[in-house]
Amino acid sequence: MKFNKFFLTFVVFLSFLKILKENIKNNIIIKVENEIITNYEIKNKILTSLVLANKEINQQNINSLKSQSLEALIQFKLKKIELSKFNLNNDPIRTKDYLNKISSNNIENLKDKFKKNNLNYDLFLDEINTQLKWQGYIFKIYSNKIEIDESIISNELNDIIKNESNIEEYELSEIEILLDEQKSSDQEIARIKKLIDKKGFEETALSSSSSDSAVNKGYIGWINGKSLSINIYKQIKGMKVGEISKPIFKTNSALFLKLINKKTYKSNNTNLDELKKNLINQRKNELFNLYSKSHLSKLRNTSLIEYK
Repeated sequence: MKFNKFFLTFVVFLSFLKILKENIKNNIIIKVENEIITNYEIKNKILTSLVLANKEINQQNINSLKSQSLEALIQFKLKKIELSKFNLNNDPIRTKDYLNKISSNNIENLKDKFKKNNLNYDLFLDEINTQLKWQGYIFKIYSNKIEIDESIISNELNDIIKNESNIEEYELSEIEILLDEQKSSDQEIARIKKLIDKKGFEETALSSSSSDSAVNKGYIGWINGKSLSINIYKQIKGMKVGEISKPIFKTNSALFLKLINKKTYKSNNTNLDELKKNLINQRKNELFNLYSKSHLSKLRNTSLIEYK
């Protein structure tokens, strides 16, 4: 009888510990309208970013990603809330294409990496699906507002390639910082420059860039010079390998670019036609990104966000 009573007490105690552990694990840090962000989600987001970037998991790296990860989760929740108002389905093909892209066509290896590091793959997948649906949502709303004057594009391209027989490609990394009325542009620029001097470009991109490339330490790969905007092209063209650009100001943001490498090849009419298409697509993407940020900013300003 005493043994049964002791056993029952022990079982209740274990249950209490389990509940306590779950409460600690899922402690609510922020409420975004009817959505919540827990410390478990924040930790999972930080560790996921580090693992995908092949970055060492230590306290210094974790601390460097806290504010960026928290902001990313707030934006994620805002997007989920907005998308829930509409009947939008996941696109398995787009999801698979994205996963293949970030996993070098080895999704199973990506899943194993999550399992090995005790990361929540379902949360990661939910973020991807939400982002892909958000892109489709923004396209649906703003596609009729985007007009590209192809004659202007042609003139820009002709100005760039005038008297040139070679076309250059650039391997680039980026740091993008958001600017708004509440922040001093000069102070933000100075802060990023100081971080670059102290931690290096890649580490600063990982911890402070607002671009999706932050998880890859800002790396965006090879870009044809003719598909860049004139302002960016002119600045990159005169840079040496390893050099970092001056801040390039865009609408509501500033961009730092690092030139990793460059190469040249002979131009021809076929290349130029392809470059024109790339330039048009880039302009459209820039406008869609601008509309996306603007739309998200409006949602944030009208949403109730409570810090616990």
